[in-house]
Amino acid sequence: MFKGFEEFQKVSKDGFDASVRSFGEMNKGFQAIAAEVTDYSKKAFEDSTRAFEQLIGAKSVEQAVEIQTQFAKKAYDTYLAEVSKLGEMYAGLAKDAYKPVEAAMTKKVA
Repeated sequence: MFKGFEEFQKVSKDGFDASVRSFGEMNKGFQAIAAEVTDYSKKAFEDSTRAFEQLIGAKSVEQAVEIQTQFAKKAYDTYLAEVSKLGEMYAGLAKDAYKPVEAAMTKKVA
């Protein structure tokens, strides 16, 4: 009877430890994602400010349209790259957060 209780205690402890490690991985991943979004936001703001300054100095409507077109293309390309990068980061976060749980489950089955 005590052996069953000890086994239950060990399995519970292993599960708790796996959960703690998993939450730790999630925390690291979310911090990295937050840092990435912050960096992207700063860069996007700087690019917008620079484009606005160029628009103010435009000598003609054609030049203003060209400045706006270049800004829009760059902003769109940068946004797509950032969305792709964030998607990869979220996928990596899920994989890393699941590893401790997977290891604990493998350990219990074996």
